[in-house]
Amino acid sequence: MNFNRIQDRTIALILFLTTVIAYGLLLTRTGFYWDDWPFAWIAEFRGPREFLPAFDGVRPFLGPIFLLTTSLIPPVPLYWQILALTIRFLSGLSAWFLFKQLWPDHHGRALVASLLFLVFPAYSQHWVALTHINQEWISLICYVLSFGFTAYALRQPASFLRSTLIALVLLVPGVFPTEYFVTLEILRLFFIWMIVQEQNSNLRGQILRSLKLWLPYFVVWMANAAWLAYFYTIGNYDSYAVDVVQEPLLLYQVLWMIFEAVWKVGLYAWGQVVVLAGNSPGSPSSLLTLALIATAFLLFAFYLSRLAENQITTRRSALIMLCIGLIGILAGRLPSFAAGLPLTLQSSMDRFTISMMLGGTFFLMGLVYLLVSDTQMRNYVFALLIGLAVGQQFFNANIFRRDWERQQQIYWQMAWRMPAIKSGTAILTDELAIDYETDLSLTAPINWMYAPDYTGGDLPYGVIFATTRLGGSVLPSFDPDQTISIGMRAANFNGSTSQVIVIHMPESGCLRVLDPALGDQVTYGKESRFLVDAIPLSSPGLIDADSMQTPRIPFVPEPRHTWCYYFTKAELARQQGDWQKAVDLYEEAISLGYEPGDPFERLVFIEAQAMTGNMTVAQQLSEAAIAEDARVRLGVCQVWKRVQVAGPARSELQSAAGSILLDFECAP
Repeated sequence: MNFNRIQDRTIALILFLTTVIAYGLLLTRTGFYWDDWPFAWIAEFRGPREFLPAFDGVRPFLGPIFLLTTSLIPPVPLYWQILALTIRFLSGLSAWFLFKQLWPDHHGRALVASLLFLVFPAYSQHWVALTHINQEWISLICYVLSFGFTAYALRQPASFLRSTLIALVLLVPGVFPTEYFVTLEILRLFFIWMIVQEQNSNLRGQILRSLKLWLPYFVVWMANAAWLAYFYTIGNYDSYAVDVVQEPLLLYQVLWMIFEAVWKVGLYAWGQVVVLAGNSPGSPSSLLTLALIATAFLLFAFYLSRLAENQITTRRSALIMLCIGLIGILAGRLPSFAAGLPLTLQSSMDRFTISMMLGGTFFLMGLVYLLVSDTQMRNYVFALLIGLAVGQQFFNANIFRRDWERQQQIYWQMAWRMPAIKSGTAILTDELAIDYETDLSLTAPINWMYAPDYTGGDLPYGVIFATTRLGGSVLPSFDPDQTISIGMRAANFNGSTSQVIVIHMPESGCLRVLDPALGDQVTYGKESRFLVDAIPLSSPGLIDADSMQTPRIPFVPEPRHTWCYYFTKAELARQQGDWQKAVDLYEEAISLGYEPGDPFERLVFIEAQAMTGNMTVAQQLSEAAIAEDARVRLGVCQVWKRVQVAGPARSELQSAAGSILLDFECAP
């Protein structure tokens, strides 16, 4: 099969199918993450036009992009995940357009490069769709297309002026909205040189002509540099608490930055899925990931092996790819490095690798062409790399799927336990076992739930993670009457440490509201100090326990009632003083085969059984809880002390409670 005759629509189909396999298999089971929630809340409650003032002090050219997209797409997770899939496919097409111009006689090489760019494994943030489509991906696609039209202008002299103008126009949305790509322009110079050197053997002539052709783009680039210099220094730039590195860098710091970027983006990222899946080899997600890698490898190996390239890649061409890749990786790393931000894979910080995607693709292409001379073997190597990257993205999709499921658990357990909350209340915890949400992220859905009729002014509710906020402007201290303030671009929450509900939700357990009146400082004394020290602030009375309404949770249908439903409802019944209802909930849960995921969850049922006179059952539950985890003994003692004081008045029951306190060696 002569690959050079394959129609572009065939390439588009290959790129589309690869996009779906890598990013779309779990599309319906992913949602909103990170800044998606605040942006969605703004679009829903303040309207798309609010993004203009919201970004006025931070990347003002992003505001129009958010205005456009949120005017077209409602703030619904599924719609944005579909758009993310579409955007990723368009990025692959854009890369194909660029690579096809750079290597017009090597369409096979261009396709492989496009596929590697499409499934680039160092970047794991595809599913943070509403945020990254607007903040990075639209700009990146414009930039890649700008590169492509520059190359097209040189390949097609008849349309030089028109294509150059298109490239210049595309450069503006590529570079002005975000600083992520501010240093990528250097790649255009090398792309121009790649084409010029084919037509001119004189090195000096190549350099002069390349610089002349690059000049109009350089002017636009410098205009952006001048704008950034003004905005960062004289203007009203208000960044994300990021401090630009100002101290002179030592040689070893520069060398380490170079090594780290090349190692992580150019090499390790392409095989990291093997390590990640190997950490839990028997889990369903790991097994499915490995199966997908094998399937993708076989499919791409079969397809690539049938392609016939007409041109031989020289060692010089491979070295050019390798060098351009190295320059692209380092240029892409400079903005985040200058801001003092780490390059950490498999975290929200790997979003910075988006500016290194072109460089990483060129680097890997050059390395493989340099080390593997046999065409068929090289095809197998590329098929394996593509398969590994597809598996990596599927592995990432599972992480986001689990995170979305965990979010739904948090929201519904809040709704069951806290049917209504007094306006102006801060919900405080140390942290929650979720990967891609901060307290600011969660403030948006909590307000969406509990204040669905919000029309303006301060936010009624705020979520605070004490682990990251204590001692700062958001949460100065745990002293009473301290101002709590958290901003969400278009609106702020302003509260006080005297109006707080403290919650705790362990990774393997259910959400619970902590209460200093129940001795929870003692019960949870071995938890994080950020949680324990906050407990005296907690006021469960801010919850309207008698409310007959359940908060409306956006986009999340009520799940099947399992253990945590019965537990949270039992805690609510305890707040209402309805001990019999708590007992009934326990018996129903047990009859359905549900068991606690955390021994501390037995405490409310121990107390309910004892308060209704079922001392034997209460004692058995106490023994079971302590046998499961000795740390729960302090909580059991707190329960029985309350039972002795406020339990059934019959003397034999009071005596039984006292005896049990002795049995459990509870301090007076």
